Amino acid sequence: MAKASAAEPLLIWAVSDGRAGIEAQAVGLGEAVVRAAGGPKKAILIVKRVGWKGRTGRLPWWLNLLPRRWVTAESDFAPPWPDVLIAAGRATLPLSIRARRWSGGKTFVAQIQDPRVPSALFDLVIPPNHDRLKGDNVLPIMGSPHRVTAERLAAEYARFAERIDPLPHPRVAVLIGGKSKAFDLPPERAAAIANAIHGPLEEDGGSLLMTFSRRTPEPARDLLTARLRQLPGIIWDGEGANPYFAFLAGADYILVTEDSANMATEAASTGKPVYILPLDGQSLKFRLFHEELQQLGATRPFDGAFHHWTYEPVNETDRAAAEILKRRELSKAAE
Repeated sequence: MAKASAAEPLLIWAVSDGRAGIEAQAVGLGEAVVRAAGGPKKAILIVKRVGWKGRTGRLPWWLNLLPRRWVTAESDFAPPWPDVLIAAGRATLPLSIRARRWSGGKTFVAQIQDPRVPSALFDLVIPPNHDRLKGDNVLPIMGSPHRVTAERLAAEYARFAERIDPLPHPRVAVLIGGKSKAFDLPPERAAAIANAIHGPLEEDGGSLLMTFSRRTPEPARDLLTARLRQLPGIIWDGEGANPYFAFLAGADYILVTEDSANMATEAASTGKPVYILPLDGQSLKFRLFHEELQQLGATRPFDGAFHHWTYEPVNETDRAAAEILKRRELSKAAE
């Protein structure tokens, strides 16, 4: 196999099934690898969304024997193969497991999260610490990879500065998740959250920056909006440009529901005080995750008042990116 010219940029694929929370992890780590490699002149990131024909996507990876035959044409999973493949989610496994063989050993494969298959099938597995996965080619990280950087926050804030700048301090970003396997957000819990936020924010004379996830149940969204819309601020209704990153940039404090490791990790990467809002339900993994964030000094349970504190921003995405490039170089040297 001919060696690539030193002048050719590193080709990186970020592969997922396109779900927002999963794709953000793969893309965030891919963007970090581009930065670690020296920027856009040194590395190119291509985002790919995997789709499967018929019911093939429901099969275990080991029963999907000819995945390139069953993957949709829109997935565009074909040569030329990348130098680095970053995959996230169960839907990618039939492809990421075989990518090294298809590329003749060219492609370095990093799988995000616990793939629930032997880690030796990949060059590197990057799960959250709370998955408690161990191995020589396993790099556990705090939370999940993400797309938050100081540059992105500044750029996104500039897009919404005209609306956010006039708002009084303290500005409180409230990031609402919702229903998942472990948690739920019924109207009663939504009412409790609204009451917990309204009083101290009104008393402090501050403003609200609230956004919902795709998992937020409609009754909870409507109730929170109705209870809090009289406060100064912005409640994003899902229409138009998404102000999520601008809210992180403009906030003095950040409140996050406990169901989302992505949002909590992103909030903790800002270095701003992060409060965790409880939902109905429980999960051992999420309890371990939130205990770890608290031990780092990034988060506290919300007690109905806003207090300022400082901590070292969580920056695991860049650490994982550096490890990918380091291990790729080691593997090339060993050839």
